[in-house]
Amino acid sequence: MMKILAAAMLLALPALSSDQHSRQPLIVLKIGEGAAARTSTYPRLPAALAAAEAVRRDHPQARLRFQLAAGTYRLTAPLVLPASISGTPQAPTVFASARGARATISGSHLLALHWQPYHDGIFVADLDEPAFDQLWMDGKRQVRARYPNYDPNSQPFNGTTADAISPQRVARWQDPAGGELHAMHQYRWGSAFWPIEGKNTDGTLKLGQPTANNRVIAPDPTQPHAELRYVENIFEELDAPHEWFYDAKTRKLYYKPPEGVHPSRGRFECTALDNLVVVAATRTAPVHDIRLEGLTFTHSARTVMHQRERILRSDWALDRSGAVLLEGAERVSVVNSDFRDLGGNAVFVSGYNLGVTIQGSLFQDIGGSGIHFAGRLDSVRSPVIGYPNGQPLEEIDRTPGPKSEDYPRQSIARDNLITDVGVTDKQAAGIAIDIASEIVASHNSIYDVPRAGINIGTGNFGGHIIEFNDVFNTVLQSNDHGSFNSWGRDRYWHPDLKEMRRRVAANPNLPFLEVVKPIVLRNNRWRCDNGFDVDLDDGSSNYEIYNNLLLKGGLKEREGFRRIATNNIIINNSLHPHVSFKDSGDVFKHNIVMGPYQPILVDQWDFDFDHNLFTSRVSLEEARKLGSDAHSILGEPMFIDAPRGDFRVRPGSPAYKIGFKNFPMNFGVESPRLRRLAKTPEIPALLTAGPVVPGKTYDFSGATIKSIETLGEQSALGTDKVGALVVAVPEGSKAARGGLKKGDVVKSVDVAGSNFPVDDAPLLLVLQASHKWQQKLHINVFRDHKMIKLEIPYE
Repeated sequence: MMKILAAAMLLALPALSSDQHSRQPLIVLKIGEGAAARTSTYPRLPAALAAAEAVRRDHPQARLRFQLAAGTYRLTAPLVLPASISGTPQAPTVFASARGARATISGSHLLALHWQPYHDGIFVADLDEPAFDQLWMDGKRQVRARYPNYDPNSQPFNGTTADAISPQRVARWQDPAGGELHAMHQYRWGSAFWPIEGKNTDGTLKLGQPTANNRVIAPDPTQPHAELRYVENIFEELDAPHEWFYDAKTRKLYYKPPEGVHPSRGRFECTALDNLVVVAATRTAPVHDIRLEGLTFTHSARTVMHQRERILRSDWALDRSGAVLLEGAERVSVVNSDFRDLGGNAVFVSGYNLGVTIQGSLFQDIGGSGIHFAGRLDSVRSPVIGYPNGQPLEEIDRTPGPKSEDYPRQSIARDNLITDVGVTDKQAAGIAIDIASEIVASHNSIYDVPRAGINIGTGNFGGHIIEFNDVFNTVLQSNDHGSFNSWGRDRYWHPDLKEMRRRVAANPNLPFLEVVKPIVLRNNRWRCDNGFDVDLDDGSSNYEIYNNLLLKGGLKEREGFRRIATNNIIINNSLHPHVSFKDSGDVFKHNIVMGPYQPILVDQWDFDFDHNLFTSRVSLEEARKLGSDAHSILGEPMFIDAPRGDFRVRPGSPAYKIGFKNFPMNFGVESPRLRRLAKTPEIPALLTAGPVVPGKTYDFSGATIKSIETLGEQSALGTDKVGALVVAVPEGSKAARGGLKKGDVVKSVDVAGSNFPVDDAPLLLVLQASHKWQQKLHINVFRDHKMIKLEIPYE
């Protein structure tokens, strides 16, 4: 067979050579070799596509390989991959860096600027560009003029203030049109953004329609978290080093460099590209069998102000964009690539897609989500938009499953390192799944994210497998969420709980019309510090959850059906059954549990909860009071090496008596390149397993507490041995702000009408960790021979 080699930069005719090992001719199109790599620009890539199409016409069975030399390839428009260059399953078309090189696909372009002094250390330059929202100097993202000023050590948003849109502040701005208000949701359920359209006649700020959130509440200065907001792109707020402002009307760029630095010495770049590489096809004429390999994608524009598409009744609104955007793709893969310094999503898999693979790649410093699979609304039967909306029971389509094929399916996100996503949009995830089927998320390491690591926003259409992932340092800038989070506000769901209970009791198959195949969570490690490790929220149904290690936040199940949780280890926490249904079909068996169940608004305690190992006497007793766990036992699990993260149990452990089976502690990325880069979670000290250590103290919201151990302590306090003794309360601590004093004994915790006894100091910390999704912990304290109630803030 013949091997056809196109010369560098596609300027020479192909040379022919013999290839005895291939049944199909291989066409290698070399791009940007030699000195050209340092100046390679956008035209070379479309030229390569055009050449490939021409060669393909002459050699329809040829294998195509686009080989990019080292360098930066700057796009002036998205690179759209046509169906004509599709490969075959056995011989996909490949876009790859040359051996030993790394090619960068960039959405930014260099600016030729002639800076002149303006005033107060600010420089100005003429610039004939449309509006843009990302500016880099020497490869580092600069700060668009904002108030308050950027603070790298402040979260969320790197600096917020309550007076961001106060009348006094707005009065300083001559023309704020084009500015933006960025704010956290009232209950810290992600973020929302408002375009500023100018001023009203009374001098107040005129705001446009909000974006990037499906449960937006207008910015009221009296609401909770009203201080968590900032404004951006306001000329009068250009007052700090690294800040810039572009006036698109006058075509002038203003910039304040660091002290002692003249901007003429810097290399400036900007971008207005939402998408870099695009597949835009259909199910009937897909782009297929293409492999993107060994590439770096960088410098896309922010998209939060375009995110207006509301995804059914999830909390999300989105814009279908990404550095790699796929629609109408079959067997397209992104392998061993890097996604860095992006304004929006990294990879967006939109609408009809089959067999997409994203593997072995690094995602870091991403404005939106790392990987998002999202089908089209027209594939959903009886769709409803917006959380507070329902539909009459008689109008619900009773046909199970999808209406059309406009959704991703049978696709894989495997062995990816995803960190620092949601830089701009806090309603983002490492991996997000909406209106999709049979998505596999396996062996990914996801951490340092503002909200969920993995989020399933809708139950449509199930069949996902979430396995061997390492997800931690999550929900860092929001609240009431999980390292894994899901919603199940599918067609059966109704915001009126009584109505939902009525309709499901009469029609028990309704919850399974959307999630027609079980969603499996297995062999993962989860840790969430401001919510739940696994949060099956608002109707999430048809889940199988086994062999998971939950390090801090516990397992929450709210409103759904058939959640089968077996053989999991829940460290320093427990199961949170919230707002349940009669005959839910929920199962909780053969698990190791280190805290009492945390029920809220449970309709009827008829779950199949039994054969679990509890490490706390109080926890087991409380479970039995609820009518469950008749065959569960109390004991020490005997972990092999808990401080080092090995939570397998030793021979002789009582866990074997309740049917527990060890599972491998093998989580996160597999490839050597990513394993060298990946972090691992902090392993918590065990709070309730093992014997009490005499004299051991613990931190409780800044206070020092200990268990009551001796008769002398009981006599001095005038109490029994049950409770957590407060040893010290530093001034200014959260405990002090809540009214706690030295010598207090915390006896119990109140949650949603339930009272949980505090057996000892570790159990108090377990109960505190179990409710960190709330604003305050409600405790009952014994002081001066009487009981008083206190509220200890979490923030």
